[in-house]
Amino acid sequence: MEIPQDSTAEKARRRAEIKKWKAIVAEHQKPHLGRALWQVVNTFGSYLAVWVLIWFLQGTWWATLPLAMLAGALTVRMFIIFHDCGHGSFFKSRTANTVVGWFCGLFTWTPYGYWSSEHAQHHAASGDLDRRGVGDIWTLTVQEYIESSRWKRFAYRLARNPFILFVVAPIFLFTIWYRFPAVGSKPKEKRSVWLMNVALFFFVLGMGWIFGFGQYLILQLVAMAAAGSSGVWLFYVQHQFEDVYWERGENWDFTAAALQGSSFYKLPRVLQWFSGNIGYHHIHHLCPSIPNYNLERCHHSDPLFHEVPAITLFTSLKSFTYRLWDESSRKLVGYRRMNEIRREKRDRETAAGNASKGDMGA
Repeated sequence: MEIPQDSTAEKARRRAEIKKWKAIVAEHQKPHLGRALWQVVNTFGSYLAVWVLIWFLQGTWWATLPLAMLAGALTVRMFIIFHDCGHGSFFKSRTANTVVGWFCGLFTWTPYGYWSSEHAQHHAASGDLDRRGVGDIWTLTVQEYIESSRWKRFAYRLARNPFILFVVAPIFLFTIWYRFPAVGSKPKEKRSVWLMNVALFFFVLGMGWIFGFGQYLILQLVAMAAAGSSGVWLFYVQHQFEDVYWERGENWDFTAAALQGSSFYKLPRVLQWFSGNIGYHHIHHLCPSIPNYNLERCHHSDPLFHEVPAITLFTSLKSFTYRLWDESSRKLVGYRRMNEIRREKRDRETAAGNASKGDMGA
């Protein structure tokens, strides 16, 4: 899909396209009580079954640690329910979304109201270079990186290091970061954080009493590491691929940002189940009010959505190498390409300086 131009004809075409996709997604926005309840049952039921099995196998680390990782995988699916409730899409009832979303937040250690508010900002600004910084992965342009201080470049490289990004950061995010509201948060959002902290305190006390605090904390850490790493990877690859859409504010376009700036991550069926269909991220960003159990149906409902190239589990591994946005080529590039751009710029400046000296000498 082409990036929108400023011509009158192009604007008219874009309006027609928007009218078309809004009509297509309309029927898929309607929550389905049966599908929603079944997803809650099979997710929480599976999660409970895993922890019951862990309880029976206490002390058998070779069995309980893999089960804790399975609990982590189910936590990812639980987080998708939490996420949909935050968008108000999982149930038709606002109260049902709030209640189920809050309990999902308890099991995922995430304050429901606070996170939902921050995530809404991500949807409003995704793909806009002038509105980066809330609910997204820290991304600099090549020029911004070159002009940064040595300390900022070090911090950026550290933040984008795969071990930090996919192992350390998720654990820090869910155990510590979400325990404190951001400066400037609204009172309602602050209450969301503190109430969740109180609930988590009693939740951990209860689980510690059942399993023993030492054993529970180890198992919970393993589950959280598995869930956090998987979740951050999913979020990363959904917006960090070579031909992703980034545009300056005055040229930013919502439809293009959704269909070009959010990937279609085509996963094997079992991983699609655990990730709650969030691989259809282009559909989700186009219309966040579509519940996850309708995303695949919507994707297959019209050829318009098939224009989005699929990223597979294998091809997504390339995303490890992408670090910076190159505004000239309109692609995400790695540090090697950034160094090449820097050398090319220096060579051009040197050539221009030599040419200027030659003119002066003449």
